[in-house]
Amino acid sequence: MASLGLNLDEQKAVDRFRKNVAEPSMTQLVILDFWAEWCGPCKALSPVLEKVAADYADKGVVLAKVNVDEEQFIASQFQVRSIPTVYALFQGQPVADLTNARSESQLKAVLDQLLAKLPIQAGGAPQADIAPLLAMGEEVLADGDGERAAGIFAQIVDMAPEDAQAISGLVRALALAGRVDEAESLLAELAPPLADDPRIERARAAVALAKDRPDEGELAALRSAAAADPADMDAQIAFANAAFAAGERDAAAETLLKMIAADREWQDGAARAKLLQMFEVIGLEDPWVAATRRRLSTILFG
Repeated sequence: MASLGLNLDEQKAVDRFRKNVAEPSMTQLVILDFWAEWCGPCKALSPVLEKVAADYADKGVVLAKVNVDEEQFIASQFQVRSIPTVYALFQGQPVADLTNARSESQLKAVLDQLLAKLPIQAGGAPQADIAPLLAMGEEVLADGDGERAAGIFAQIVDMAPEDAQAISGLVRALALAGRVDEAESLLAELAPPLADDPRIERARAAVALAKDRPDEGELAALRSAAAADPADMDAQIAFANAAFAAGERDAAAETLLKMIAADREWQDGAARAKLLQMFEVIGLEDPWVAATRRRLSTILFG
């Protein structure tokens, strides 16, 4: 990507792209995902891309993500007109448009064809080695055992200190265990591009929610206030925040869904935004999230 005649911001954007995408593509096959925070299809596709990249890491495949809102110049250079837009890059050049390959099997079929033709240097074995540990950590985290999950993810981070999923898991586990200060310190130490990874954003959201965790007396008071006046939106969202922070995600979601059904525009859609934040923290691939999203769609679109 040429850099002559660019202003300072554009030059910085090119430098970031060169470091994070172009240079790795000299020897590896880079899956380049153009996405945005507000893009629902992007968030649905993201876990599929992450899984495929992890499965193919030992074959020399890596995933790079470009937020089109933050990197408008890079997006314009690739003539991105809609998102998600996904390319496969090798030696700095697009070698395939993966945008229409939305399923795991479709993506793998295209990657298999590319890998058979291109002189990719296999790598990423550490990622493949830690995959079972990551799955174990996520399972323990989903079961609500923050301390045990933190121990698992801490070991993974020792093995792969730059792995975004491992760091995200550790931060989320610390937050669940009530060790919010440690989680915030870990986030503060991260530098770009790792700090900007969507998986780290998920962890950051988990910490923000954990900071709202109430004690039992406070939660009981908020529950009573919400039950006493269902029309009091402030009381409803205060209880939803506290309930989710306390691990009562069903109660929190039920409250938010009722708020959205009653007045979806209240406080510029605050209830929907809070519910989407919950989805991010739990993970879009989680069955509970999928079921709750269907309920949300029914309310919004009938």
